[in-house]
Amino acid sequence: MRIGVAVGDVRGPTTLAAFVDQVREAADAGFGTAWSSQALGWDAVTAVAVAGAAVPGIDVGTAVVPVPQRHPLVLAGQALTAQAAVAGRLTLGVGAGVGAMVSGMFGLPVDRPVRRMREYLTVLGPLLRGDGVDHHGETLTAVGAVEVPGPIPTPSLLVAALGPRMVRLAGELADGVVTWMTGPKTLGEHIVPALTAAAAAAGRQVPRIVAGLPVCVTDDSDGVRARIAGQFALAGQVPEYRATLDREGAAGPADVAVVGTETVVAQALTRFRDVGVTEFMAAPYGTAAEQRRTVALLADLPAGRRDFSGQLATP
Repeated sequence: MRIGVAVGDVRGPTTLAAFVDQVREAADAGFGTAWSSQALGWDAVTAVAVAGAAVPGIDVGTAVVPVPQRHPLVLAGQALTAQAAVAGRLTLGVGAGVGAMVSGMFGLPVDRPVRRMREYLTVLGPLLRGDGVDHHGETLTAVGAVEVPGPIPTPSLLVAALGPRMVRLAGELADGVVTWMTGPKTLGEHIVPALTAAAAAAGRQVPRIVAGLPVCVTDDSDGVRARIAGQFALAGQVPEYRATLDREGAAGPADVAVVGTETVVAQALTRFRDVGVTEFMAAPYGTAAEQRRTVALLADLPAGRRDFSGQLATP
């Protein structure tokens, strides 16, 4: 299991220069991937293109870009531009978005999310490979191609998938899944086996499973979990995450976050490795000092940034 690190907005307000610095620090520490989410700040695709072009030696990814407000022809052009900028090191993570935000902020429909994602991926996949499309579907029309000089490697495509139908769709039409606020029980008992079976049935390669969670190395676990509960309260309420938290037996995001001393955090990560997660996306949480301590622990795991072994380094 590789270990990647989240950068940007999920760790707090960040200037673009600080965003690039976080990616550089991640590369210097030996992490496998620097991941950026799409929130209400920096554009994730653009930000990883800028940072990845400035910082060699580390993969970059989006986890994730909500697709309802980006036509696949537009997103494919953005992704291939970023892929060219980072010399083929991009993973494009996409998702249906939180329904309340998609409808409330953009006024876009949120019904039939799996159907909409199926059509979107059916179009996006060929576009990322440089092929043209002529699609006239129930929820999407897309005609054309992204004409950029190549060759540009096709970015790896992941889907934010928690529910059974979306997980199966990701196995069929994408390279894997990326999850957020999802614990090892749900991953091991539901997501990993369903995804693996769907990918095998579709004749695809063994899928990638990227699991993202807030991580904080601390001696004040109760205090940190209380802060996480307040900051990420929305994730404990919206249907997209509530069903997954219920499956995990968690009251809210604070119960699935990885929090504790160095030993506790290292041991927690072994559970994700053991259930089949291929990359853990750690979102360092807390004050600047807490984040530094967290990153230091993750960077000290033996070969952990590239191939986590589950043990602390021997002094």
